[in-house]
Amino acid sequence: MPLVKLMDIAIARSGDKGDGSNVGVKARSPEIYQYLEKNLTEEVVKNHFKDICFGQVTRYELPNLLALNFILEDSLGGGGTEALILDSQGKVHGLGLLHLEMDMPSELIEYFIGVS
Repeated sequence: MPLVKLMDIAIARSGDKGDGSNVGVKARSPEIYQYLEKNLTEEVVKNHFKDICFGQVTRYELPNLLALNFILEDSLGGGGTEALILDSQGKVHGLGLLHLEMDMPSELIEYFIGVS
């Protein structure tokens, strides 16, 4: 199976609340959603953000929106007013997750994004 970046098959939006961030991922089709529902797990997201997310990752499924929502606890170094890191806002976590590479069946890639 070839690797694709999540940005090729989904869109994302994120934000912050205190010391946690919220990342929503919306699939580009129902078939892609079914694939992401099985493969974009809490463990995968936690591993992707292992250098910044020190708390639990919780996933919520929104099948009517073809979306998954992830809460990354303890991922902002204390939050915008407490952190020593330059950008302690969760707004960049959506883009960060879109750079995740995943193995994907060729037939999904070819049909939905025209990549062989």
